[in-house]
Amino acid sequence: MKGILATVIAAMLATAGLTAQTYKLPDRHAASHDNLLANQGNAGISVENTTKYLEELFNEEEEPEFDIYTEGWDSKRVNCYGNVSVPSSVQIDVSKFAMPHPGYITSPYGYRKRFRRMHKGVDLKVNIGDTIRAAFDGRVRITNFERRGYGNYVVLRHTNDLETVYGHLSGFLVEEGQYVKVGDPIALGGNTGRSTGPHLHFETRYMGYAINPCAIFDFANQTTHTDVFTFDKRTYQNARNFSPAANSEYARQYLKDNPNKPYVRQSNTGSSAHASTSSYRVRKGDTLSKIASRNGTTVARLCRLNGLTTKSKLSIGQRIKLR
Repeated sequence: MKGILATVIAAMLATAGLTAQTYKLPDRHAASHDNLLANQGNAGISVENTTKYLEELFNEEEEPEFDIYTEGWDSKRVNCYGNVSVPSSVQIDVSKFAMPHPGYITSPYGYRKRFRRMHKGVDLKVNIGDTIRAAFDGRVRITNFERRGYGNYVVLRHTNDLETVYGHLSGFLVEEGQYVKVGDPIALGGNTGRSTGPHLHFETRYMGYAINPCAIFDFANQTTHTDVFTFDKRTYQNARNFSPAANSEYARQYLKDNPNKPYVRQSNTGSSAHASTSSYRVRKGDTLSKIASRNGTTVARLCRLNGLTTKSKLSIGQRIKLR
């Protein structure tokens, strides 16, 4: 684990000097950055102390999630970019944003040598039941459950052509096809799937490419780096001026303001997430039995609510009332 942390920390420190995308903070962010950075200045955090603190943050790091765009159950349906030509570089407007949750980073984006896989997002500290919000305007493309990794997760397609993924949720507050505005509540923080404790797995993607969220968001200062993000196939995996020291200091303040709450590890059946939804859209291969099992109900109840029998044929796209 120490070897992995050393590699991750070295990469973080290296990216602090990244010059592939030079930038100037937009005026509307400058004041908030100055205030926050002033509070973090002279924090007295040495590299040694930062390394020790990061080890404490990452000591329960779990195996990276399977990539829902290329692996795991139903991946063909999830990955809709398989045969699409992706431009080498594109400008993406990220000026109208909301932080998905104010938690600090507990596990960064990057390759995990121990598991020989990429961690294609960042993990943010949450308590079970915390509100998770839409990062940008857009539409809910998927609400689903993946036992081996993401647990209950939501995928949003945004009007700026990005997609965001929110994993390990305890409850959904939206349904597939629903339009959401930036900052709208979409889910509740949780501990489902492959998770050692409550956290939000958060991904930012452009046409299937898993961008390092730290290239867009400055999590320690709860803002974006710039109003326009430049997606580039050569640099999309790089962070932009990520500071382990700033993240550590932000984590200390966050934990002071938001003390840890006791939690009970959630079931990996996915039923807790669906308890907040009132209907379900039938997918290929679904049966009444499968729908009932995934949503914490019974076939008899589904039949009664929807005027069905156990022999009724289901159609793809059909809405089934759950309660």
